[in-house]
Amino acid sequence: MKTYLVGGAVRDELLGYPHKEKDWVVVGATPAQMIASGFQQVGKDFPVFLHPDTKEEYALARTERKTAPGYKGFVVHADADVTLKQDLERRDLTINALAKDETGAVIDPFNGLDDLNDRVLRHVSAAFSEDPVRILRVARFAARYDHLGFSVAAETLQLMKNMVANGEVDALVPERVWQEMAKALGERSPWRFIEILRDCNALEHIFPELDCLFGVPQPAEHHPEIDSGIHTLMVLQQACKLSEDTQVRFAALVHDLGKGVTPRSQWPHHVEHEARGAEIVLDVCKRLRIPNEYRDLAERTARFHLHYHRALELKPKTVVRTLEQLDAFRKPLRFEKFLLACEADARGRPGYQNKAFPQGAYLRKAIEAAKSVDLQPLLLQGHKGEELAEKIRQERVRLVAAIEK
Repeated sequence: MKTYLVGGAVRDELLGYPHKEKDWVVVGATPAQMIASGFQQVGKDFPVFLHPDTKEEYALARTERKTAPGYKGFVVHADADVTLKQDLERRDLTINALAKDETGAVIDPFNGLDDLNDRVLRHVSAAFSEDPVRILRVARFAARYDHLGFSVAAETLQLMKNMVANGEVDALVPERVWQEMAKALGERSPWRFIEILRDCNALEHIFPELDCLFGVPQPAEHHPEIDSGIHTLMVLQQACKLSEDTQVRFAALVHDLGKGVTPRSQWPHHVEHEARGAEIVLDVCKRLRIPNEYRDLAERTARFHLHYHRALELKPKTVVRTLEQLDAFRKPLRFEKFLLACEADARGRPGYQNKAFPQGAYLRKAIEAAKSVDLQPLLLQGHKGEELAEKIRQERVRLVAAIEK
């Protein structure tokens, strides 16, 4: 029985990249032997065990055989006769098919070290095409390592295109799509996730509402980049500079989905795209089963981002009404995330990346002023119910009108 450190921990250690989790493969063992050694079995589809002390995952070496479409259509064979090379061969990328033994020696049967040095994401074998999740994983690794100069091998990208053309990507379940997308949003360059999915034609199947933005023009005086899809990726880049919060990044990514359904006859203008986009965001979040906190921020960002841009032009009454519609008084943290996503939108254009945008500072002052209403005099005057709510609103408008822009 031999134990090897495998996968991401080996890869990231060699790259000098931070990593937390360690995965281990055990060769030459049976489930009974693992349990007898004090390991706790947790895997259902194949034998995975938790170490009795470290609680790290130890999996028996295994092979897989494709039996049905989709990423669950596999029969797994895990036994003492499975070799380390056989186990590594079933992995997605050569840089993930590396192992390290107890002496620290690296086992590299598929030239992963060369691809690591050359900064290439390359599939291990033709078996890559059996699992559509691997398309998402390649895109996510591109987002993770783009700043290190990694690119997808031409033959791997072609294989991904073939998988899309063969309908494999249509077998992906919503939860797994969102799981990989959420991870990608937390990486250094999440826009690469979108670009790779577009390059292999998967985006139009996975996220058609986003894919259709590319090629849709916008007014050049406000958007020198013209293309709505390019603008969206620029906004995501700016969101990454402003915040590590994946909710902010997702809101930035979907803020302009309404432009994708503007009638061609109205191009390059997009009248009322905010309301249309907000409804599309709700549909996307329902389909992909995206958590409510992402949905709520993204929907409000799509619906009200123009209110942010025009904040200095709005009447105090409109500002207060917008704050109420954003639920900013009850959800101050979400309101702050909304401001960051909107600032990313403002900066996501050529020549605007480093400009000063005072709208955020003004709206922060506006919410603080509106929150400072003294309720006691209003209560002493006998106001209650709807009448009290209206008096509070009037007082908020007065206080907002008094602040300097």
